[in-house]
Amino acid sequence: MMNSSLTRFAALAAGGLMALSMTAQAETPKEGDPVVVASKIDTEGSVLGQLILQRLDNNGIEVENSLQLGTTSIVREALTSGEIDLYPEYTGNGAFFFDMADSDVWKNAEQAYETVKAKDRQQNDLVWLTPADANNTWAISLRGELAREHELSSLEDLATYLDDGGEFKLAASAEFVESPQALPAFQEAYGFELSDDQLLVLSGGNTAATMRAAAQQTSGVNAAMTYGTDGGLKALDLVVMEDTLGVQPVYQPTPVVREAVLETYPEIKSLLEPVFKALDRDTLQRLNGDVAVKGRAPADVAADFLESLSE
Repeated sequence: MMNSSLTRFAALAAGGLMALSMTAQAETPKEGDPVVVASKIDTEGSVLGQLILQRLDNNGIEVENSLQLGTTSIVREALTSGEIDLYPEYTGNGAFFFDMADSDVWKNAEQAYETVKAKDRQQNDLVWLTPADANNTWAISLRGELAREHELSSLEDLATYLDDGGEFKLAASAEFVESPQALPAFQEAYGFELSDDQLLVLSGGNTAATMRAAAQQTSGVNAAMTYGTDGGLKALDLVVMEDTLGVQPVYQPTPVVREAVLETYPEIKSLLEPVFKALDRDTLQRLNGDVAVKGRAPADVAADFLESLSE
């Protein structure tokens, strides 16, 4: 799944080590030229990329498949150079694209979208289209039975539960536990503090491992570090605690297209708008889970979802 904001930043900073040969020029396409659709290499990228690719293809726009092209830095460079025309990006990554990591605008969905939209249009002739109502950022998720029994749906609820002495143990990576932007930021904002006994720090600690620990109750674990749209959440009956105070940056998936391509194919905007409007958090969790947990092909998952929208 997608990485945390810190890992995103590392991937962007290391982009030079994985650069493509950027020989294409960002030329204005002619009517009939294929639209080159790309995505990042992770599960969610494959699903979102297929949704875009198939939606355009089903509506008479010739497309070229460059899905799962690489990491953020690779795909971003390919778009700005004109090697590709369109791919799904995350609003919160504007913090790193425009050297604004310390700004609070990224913690508000509307402000994050409007900021990255304006800056990318002005500086790079890129257009951010309609975002999904989903946030793929760092989260704390609880076993479903715990959340339901104690009516816990937000981090404010969790703080009250902890203050009342509720049983709790979180599986997380060392990065999540130690980074000032992650667990310490949650603790400071919501007024709780986990003891060493309430933490299971997993070496390497990706979300697949932390979710599995919570599902299997490894060493008494009943909560996990996750990302908001992780595919395993529903399958493992884990419930994301809402970050009601906006501690974490907002990462809404959004199609980003070269302005010249949109001028040639203005219908791209109206074609993709209902697709991304339909992608709320629970829906994206389900689609990701169909791929990551059930092993279905991203193309099949996307095709079924698009068909359901037309019913």
